[in-house]
Amino acid sequence: MFLNRKNGESQLFPLQHGNDLDVVTPGRDDAFFEEAFAGHKKSADEQNRSFIGSIIPSGRYLGGAIILISAFAILLLRTGTMQIWHGNDYRALADNNRFKHRVLPAERGIIYDRNGKILAKNEPTFRITASKALLPQKSEDLLLMLNELSTIIDFDREPIITLVNNIKIRDEDLLVSEDVTYNEAMLFASKRNDFPGVDLELGTRRSYVTNHIPSLSLVMGYTAAMNEREYTEVKDQNYRKFDHIGKQGLEAEYETSLRGTYGEEVVEVNALGKTERIVSKINPVNGENLYLSLDSELQSYIEKVLTEALEGQTAEKASVIAMDPTTGEVLAMVSWPSYDANLFTYGIDNESYQALINDERLPMFPRAYAGEFPSGSTIKMAHGAAALMEGIITDQTSFLSTGGLRVGPWFFPDWRSAGHGQTNIYWAIADSVNTFFYTIAGGTETFDGLGIEKLMQYDKLFGFGEKTGLDVPGEATGFLPSQDWKLETKDEPWYIGDTYHVAIGQGDFLATPLQIARSTALFANGGILVTPHFNSKEAIEAVRVVPEDVAQIVKKAMRFTVTAGSARSLQTVPIEVAGKTGTAQWSSVKPNHSWFTGFAPYSNPEIVLTVLVEEGADGSSHLSIPISNKIFTWWAENRETQATTSEP
Repeated sequence: MFLNRKNGESQLFPLQHGNDLDVVTPGRDDAFFEEAFAGHKKSADEQNRSFIGSIIPSGRYLGGAIILISAFAILLLRTGTMQIWHGNDYRALADNNRFKHRVLPAERGIIYDRNGKILAKNEPTFRITASKALLPQKSEDLLLMLNELSTIIDFDREPIITLVNNIKIRDEDLLVSEDVTYNEAMLFASKRNDFPGVDLELGTRRSYVTNHIPSLSLVMGYTAAMNEREYTEVKDQNYRKFDHIGKQGLEAEYETSLRGTYGEEVVEVNALGKTERIVSKINPVNGENLYLSLDSELQSYIEKVLTEALEGQTAEKASVIAMDPTTGEVLAMVSWPSYDANLFTYGIDNESYQALINDERLPMFPRAYAGEFPSGSTIKMAHGAAALMEGIITDQTSFLSTGGLRVGPWFFPDWRSAGHGQTNIYWAIADSVNTFFYTIAGGTETFDGLGIEKLMQYDKLFGFGEKTGLDVPGEATGFLPSQDWKLETKDEPWYIGDTYHVAIGQGDFLATPLQIARSTALFANGGILVTPHFNSKEAIEAVRVVPEDVAQIVKKAMRFTVTAGSARSLQTVPIEVAGKTGTAQWSSVKPNHSWFTGFAPYSNPEIVLTVLVEEGADGSSHLSIPISNKIFTWWAENRETQATTSEP
């Protein structure tokens, strides 16, 4: 059709498309059009429209417009939500994908003895770590990469895949291999960009002198990988799950200062996880060195003496403590038998570990400060001092020992069956006269003793029944019995015989070897209770608990023990020694424990020595005394080098 404009009016004419259509010529009237379009229906509102084709209703126009506007509004709202409300979140997510935070471990502090000898040091190691966020997300891609990595580094792939799948924190680091050789490390470094998300880290591994002084393991402890419980406790302190942490002993006690402060390096990575540039870096702060009061040569010599003394004996377990009575500095602390801490830092195998924990001698038990034993007669100095302080005796008070005390049908013997004769506090301590201590503690028909409650009050004053404050975890408290305790736990009343037993260090009274050493220092230094410690930089804590005149009486009595009493063999030591022997019954079928505790030189004490040999008192054999003799002699010959603490 064509449109013809004539006289200002528009006219529509059909075009000819074949023989069946008439030719339309200009000038024909409207009747023609009406006839031509007679078959076409017109809508009511299209009366004035003059065009041919489909007619779109206005409702459809409106619906389409609403849909377009709604879609645009939703898009605009979504964009606003992402940019305004969640903009920071998405920006952080983008940065996490762009930036990688690398931990820079600090070097652990070195541990020295009092003479500057290294007891614990660091050996450099290489390890391979990975960040889950940058590792391939598809399992097949991850396995392919790990297979390729295993051609360079020797490691087990299956645990790594399991670890990756179980990690819930997206940017958490994981340990791929901790024992990487130098050659492996160099080969990986040359191909690092082939393994996005995988890093080579220079670390350290702890090394101890415990391969030849194993007893130091029970003092220093060791470092090893954390378990789940330990990680939960320290995860907020910038630890990673595979970091090593101090376990037991000084390594655990001084973990924070020894560990130092980790640094951090932030690098920008590309879409393939490859490093583009270093954005920022905070250098680590190495841990503080720890200077101990321990003398490693003395410690080593004590081990040698114990090994020789116990060879061929039924006794196999012992504790030895040497300390400065004035400062509380521990010079040596041996729990025997022991183990080599290096076994744990290098990863102990299951067979070796099972052998240690199943050993009946308990080589991993720090018996010197965690073992609780009947004290035997080593408690008699404290009980004599309590009676003097309470005023129920003086140094002139004496009681007759005829071989023991009888109460009704019960008999409480002296160790000398014929008795010790007339006894004052000097001879009671020197010759360990039980009758004297039965009397001052429990009393008799003619003498009022302290009684169990008063006796335990003084024992607590002298440091028993509570921790000494030694700067290692796991110290035991010992045990102070009471009437209420016995009634509650044994459903029995307290008898005077119970008091007699406690008076001589038997019955339910328990003490640690360290508590006995501390109470010995109390009388050696004139009545001051010191706090035992290994850290030579630690402030000295001390408090007077015994009047000096009372302490001097007990000190003099301890000298008589060596000159005329139960430890006369110690007169061969080249310096004057004072002390107290003890025999502790603990089993009806096994030998008694053998105790000795003392100090030297007598006039100006510089060392306290406490020795306990478990099951070491069998008949005439009393192993603690010859052991003490050798240790005192060695110290006397080497004392000039033990006088002061030095630093490297």
